[in-house]
Amino acid sequence: MNKITIDPITRLEGHGKITIFLKDDGSVANVYFQVPELRGFEKFCEGRPAEDMPQITQRICGVCPEAHHMAATKALDDLFHVEPTSTARKLRELLYSAFYVTDHTTHFYILAAPDFVMGPDAAPAERNILGVIAKVGLELGGAVINTRKQNHWIIQTVGGRPIHPCFGLPGGVSKAITEEERAKIEEIAKQSVEFGKLSLKVFDDVVLKNKAYVDMILSETYTQKSYNMGLVDENNKVNFYDGKVRVVGPDGKELCKYAPREYLEHVAEHVEPWTYLKFPYLKKIGWKGFVDGKDSGVYRATPLSRLNAADGMATPLAQAEYEKMYATLGGKPVNYTLATHWARLIELLYAAERLLELSRDPEITSPNIRNIPTATPDEGVAIVEAPRGTLTHHYITDERGIIKKCNLIVGTTNNYAALFMSIKKAAQDFIKPGVKITEGLLNRIEMAWRPYDPCLSCATHALPGQLPLEVVICDAEGNEVQRLSQGIA
Repeated sequence: MNKITIDPITRLEGHGKITIFLKDDGSVANVYFQVPELRGFEKFCEGRPAEDMPQITQRICGVCPEAHHMAATKALDDLFHVEPTSTARKLRELLYSAFYVTDHTTHFYILAAPDFVMGPDAAPAERNILGVIAKVGLELGGAVINTRKQNHWIIQTVGGRPIHPCFGLPGGVSKAITEEERAKIEEIAKQSVEFGKLSLKVFDDVVLKNKAYVDMILSETYTQKSYNMGLVDENNKVNFYDGKVRVVGPDGKELCKYAPREYLEHVAEHVEPWTYLKFPYLKKIGWKGFVDGKDSGVYRATPLSRLNAADGMATPLAQAEYEKMYATLGGKPVNYTLATHWARLIELLYAAERLLELSRDPEITSPNIRNIPTATPDEGVAIVEAPRGTLTHHYITDERGIIKKCNLIVGTTNNYAALFMSIKKAAQDFIKPGVKITEGLLNRIEMAWRPYDPCLSCATHALPGQLPLEVVICDAEGNEVQRLSQGIA
């Protein structure tokens, strides 16, 4: 049996590989998306003071540490039974909005745009951010860099550091902001709103006005009818920081809506022997394997999923773009995987608008930034929307606040089953008997997972040293052909 290996896969955070096994006639027999890293954070958080979690867990990743910092901080609120002050909540969401602007900017322009601006079949040496800037112009490239730089200034000013913030505390935050800082944040927010509008125009000009790209978005190859998950506010509008998790089916009908403490009633995890990453699924439906549809427990938690799960956006410009996307693509829900890139830009605009709203809130400079906990800690759960999907932190402690058990379900973990299925479907559609296997063709397969923006360093994490690993290679009849191992006596 022949095989094709894409190792490493490109333009993502972390490490992964795709192995495609071919039949004798050249068609696809099976596909595996393997994550060769072992998650270790839950285990070595045990025995640590709960107050350390916002600092420890954000070291999972240097791309989205703010998401883990925020989830951990909110979990401490729940653990210590303390409500943060109104100003603290607003400062947290302000920082989180700035983080969303930087993160979505990074993914669209650096990781996703090369496939559309340069074209999926462009030479790899050109299919990157440098090629994008060369084609669209230095002015847009400068806007990308400036937007990230300015919003990282907000993260540093509010959070203490531009990467790995250190301001979240149970019951509040560690630092207030001054009127001078607020005024500068407001100016950056205004610029970010304009950048969000510009980015959507770029998408309109480059992608939506190109029939070949639109046909690709609407193609069956990149269509998947799974459940959709996302955090919503009391009006069922998209919210990144707080709310309840809403799950809707591939037909758009609500399946369930739950508070963070209820997550174990709705989500379970399936394990496969060929990867270190688990496969969450909806308990109400059950694990039915790697299939989509209403009878499968597989769900997605992407930017597109959040928009599908919500009834709209909470800011006016983003709402207008939300309505435009669904009108263009045939109404809700949209099950076209590549449309996730469009949804991500709508979220970028929403984050910028929300950042502007919060920067103008008269309470944002109040010195009342923390309520001191007085209750005995026991158990805490929190959920935020990381850019890559719904993020859950769950801690159980003793009466001193020492972690006894830690469970983390991150955005990419939520999406792993659907992501794997997207890759397999693309491989089966593109690789046919007699079709020449080109680098461009393999990139089109990679394009099936790129909208998920997987962060495998978040979803799994390698411990120091050599990991015990054994790979058994079998033929079509299941007979062992070769056994490879490391770190096994």
